[in-house]
Amino acid sequence: MARKPKPNLKTSPKSRPEPTKVPSVCPCCSGKAYSECCGPLHSGEGRATSAEQLMRSRFSAFAVGDAAYLLRSWHSSTRPARLSLDGDTRWTRLEILGASDGGPFHTEGTVEFRAYYRERGGAEEILHENSTFVREGGAWVYVAAL
Repeated sequence: MARKPKPNLKTSPKSRPEPTKVPSVCPCCSGKAYSECCGPLHSGEGRATSAEQLMRSRFSAFAVGDAAYLLRSWHSSTRPARLSLDGDTRWTRLEILGASDGGPFHTEGTVEFRAYYRERGGAEEILHENSTFVREGGAWVYVAAL
């Protein structure tokens, strides 16, 4: 089966403005309020305690347009110098399919997920990925897709 190309993630200065809307329900589909789920991670008031929690917070960052958080939570060896999010892409929901390791006592882990999104005027599409995460400086960070 051919892989669909990933949604347009640009590394140029042109981007959607910094996050502007704060949702009441967290976009990561946890069922919790954003202010009690991914919001504190985005603002720097909290830290992810697992690879899955970091994955959820990164999805939410895409959903609210928080490129700065995405860069902060990206491993230094794979992080781009700049990240611009395509304003035409709307991240709609996240489905966690599984996770291995990545808990409080681990230093690495993987999370398999499906991220649902729409391009302007288009049908819903799916990004299916198995991502690797490690601890860097004690904090969970995204490394790359497997």
